[in-house]
Amino acid sequence: MTRLFRLIPAAVALVLLALPARAAVDIQTVTSPGGITAWLVEEDGIPFTALEIRFRGGSSLDPAGKEGAVNLMTALIEEGAGEMDAQAFAAARDGLAASFTFASDIDTVAVSARFLTENRDQAVDLLRQAITAPRFDADAVERVRGQVLAGLRSDAKDPETIASDLFRDMAFEGHPYERDSDGTLDSVTALTRDDLVAAHRAALARDRIYVAAAGDITPEELGALLDELLGALPETGAPQAGRAEFHATGGVTVSDFPGPQSVVLFGHSGIRRDDPDFFAATILNEVLGGGRFSARLMTEVREKRGLTYGIGTSLVGYDNAEMVMGQAAVANARVAEAMEVIRAEWARIATEGITAEELEKTKTYLTGAYPLRFDGNGQLATIMVNMQLIDLPPDYPKTRNDKVNAVTAADVKRVAASLFRPADLRFVVVGQPEGVTATD
Repeated sequence: MTRLFRLIPAAVALVLLALPARAAVDIQTVTSPGGITAWLVEEDGIPFTALEIRFRGGSSLDPAGKEGAVNLMTALIEEGAGEMDAQAFAAARDGLAASFTFASDIDTVAVSARFLTENRDQAVDLLRQAITAPRFDADAVERVRGQVLAGLRSDAKDPETIASDLFRDMAFEGHPYERDSDGTLDSVTALTRDDLVAAHRAALARDRIYVAAAGDITPEELGALLDELLGALPETGAPQAGRAEFHATGGVTVSDFPGPQSVVLFGHSGIRRDDPDFFAATILNEVLGGGRFSARLMTEVREKRGLTYGIGTSLVGYDNAEMVMGQAAVANARVAEAMEVIRAEWARIATEGITAEELEKTKTYLTGAYPLRFDGNGQLATIMVNMQLIDLPPDYPKTRNDKVNAVTAADVKRVAASLFRPADLRFVVVGQPEGVTATD
């Protein structure tokens, strides 16, 4: 499911905010004989390798009227490949003690693999068949389609999903980001096997591959593996979606939903990851609505007034759009009050910035108190592939904290004035809030 906050941790938050102060990681760049590039951290202490592959594009490649095709296709990759049906493929994978995971979101198709060194060749051959020759058998298609449709029916009754859908519809009208990655009941029901084959051809191509590996494998072995695994894929896939213009304006949208509380989603356009002020924005977001109880919104909305159990904000980064977003669940009788406090805190940080104490404590937190420990090959491979997706250099783990520490008080005050715009806040409220009126 594509949700507004689901894309943050993988590509931005985990990589940008949580690397340790001085990560002792030796990242090698490997180019296969066939020209496929990957990042590698070689670690022979355990006879196993983690491999992460990303194909840029994801469900944003779905043609109009075929929404959900990439999602359904991805869910079927492991449901039989080559000469093996779903059961035979699963038996072969389990017999090798290998693990394969396939997933998609609005921007990527993700392949994760874990295999033992002694079974590497057989595991790679099996994975190759899944990636390059999925069967899309009729029985598997109908079974997985049913699962997707059940999820869509459940989403239609979920207030958080309804809020995200409404916000996305307003923010990205006319762009593929407007659509739900899972599709609609009508579009998924109508998808044919030919549509799935076309989605596979469109999304899994060599012109959009990002690869990272960590574990018991040499650069030479990885290069040969890449060509064996991915060399038969098409050279090019479907055209990528372009930049998404942000259309949502300041105001309030209310969607009636029975229950004792309302879901409140709020935000406006954000800041690009490659903007020189991104780290200042990161510090500001952490102070306003980050994950700690000391964040201003947690203090003002939860601790002082008891309006919600939890509230937070995030810098949301898609490939083609950026937002500053927040969310809370509030009792219907107190939604109006919560919205006023959120607006006030948005305005306060925009006009006043943050204190010197907040700046220093947040730097300490981001550089040391919240480290992401490299405690496994799988986690390391995931970090590296996500670094590539957001155009970070291989030495980023060694330089990231210097960038955080270089942010000055003048930087955060200047960025706060431009990034946080209370007049542009769009609130989407799903529930039965008292005293809240939709503005359009």
